[in-house]
Amino acid sequence: MMRADDTSSHPLLIVLSGPSGVGKDAVLTRMHQLKRPFHYVVTATTRRRRATERDGVDYHFLSRKRFQRMIDEGRFLEWAEVYGNYYGVPKDEIVTALAKGVDVVVKVDVQGAATIKEVLPQAVFIFLRPPSVQTQEERLRKRHSESSADLALRLERAKEEMASVPMFDYMLTSHQHELDRVVSQIDAIVAAEKSRVKPRIVEL
Repeated sequence: MMRADDTSSHPLLIVLSGPSGVGKDAVLTRMHQLKRPFHYVVTATTRRRRATERDGVDYHFLSRKRFQRMIDEGRFLEWAEVYGNYYGVPKDEIVTALAKGVDVVVKVDVQGAATIKEVLPQAVFIFLRPPSVQTQEERLRKRHSESSADLALRLERAKEEMASVPMFDYMLTSHQHELDRVVSQIDAIVAAEKSRVKPRIVEL
């Protein structure tokens, strides 16, 4: 596993993406538990907090007024309106961590990944896909956070997002009960990127 103080290459910006319900949060939680030495950027959002979520940990839950102010101040790497709510990646966290030589992990939806790709093509883009459409639907239903109409919309959008796979550098299958394997695959990707003859240099 690559250590955070490894100075053999420039720090990486790792963009983890995939359709809703694929298990991005579960993978990140497991990476935390296994103490993978990354800076994990907390996304800001205007959506309502779910009962199991913590402000500043799962998301920065902001009012629309405050979110708009941050947009006006240019404080997001990317932001978008998704399902009627705003989501954005705070830029300051990334700049600070990269300046310290720490690899950064950002979790975004596919639309957000496309935006970051335009701004920072030097980032490492990883797409998480579900084992099957049925598995993904089951995961979304278990969350009990979407209406039937919203669930149908997310599933339809997921099909469209799968067409965006060629934009990414790597694709991993997210098996809910094999999170350690997914984390190990991410470790391998980071190790390979650290060994590049021509390193990725992320400048913000």
